[in-house]
Amino acid sequence: MSPQISFTKYENEVLPDFRKKLNLAESTEDVINCFVQTIMELCNSIFEGKIDFDYEDITLRLDHEPHYKINKRLFNSDEFTSAWNASDLSRVIGRFAKSAMNRYKRLEKYSVKTDTKIRK
Repeated sequence: MSPQISFTKYENEVLPDFRKKLNLAESTEDVINCFVQTIMELCNSIFEGKIDFDYEDITLRLDHEPHYKINKRLFNSDEFTSAWNASDLSRVIGRFAKSAMNRYKRLEKYSVKTDTKIRK
């Protein structure tokens, strides 16, 4: 069995800023942007410019587990595929996605309450 590579060090570097931005998010769109930008920052730190990450390469999925989707284009890269298969990268991204989804659902619920109050 090959050794498991851990990217929690990189996760811990971007986590405080992610939490701050997530708490300041005022809309569901802000949550999505925060998530995507954080994952791009995380991946750029991990791969150190060896892979070019675009905004469209990661998507927050609202209706499906896991709550994220990685563009197939990235899996065409041997570097990304080997890191994905031999590390905890999927779990790290999953934790970010779970936090983002919790905030998304809360904002969605809050927006419905606000709309109801305004219409009364």
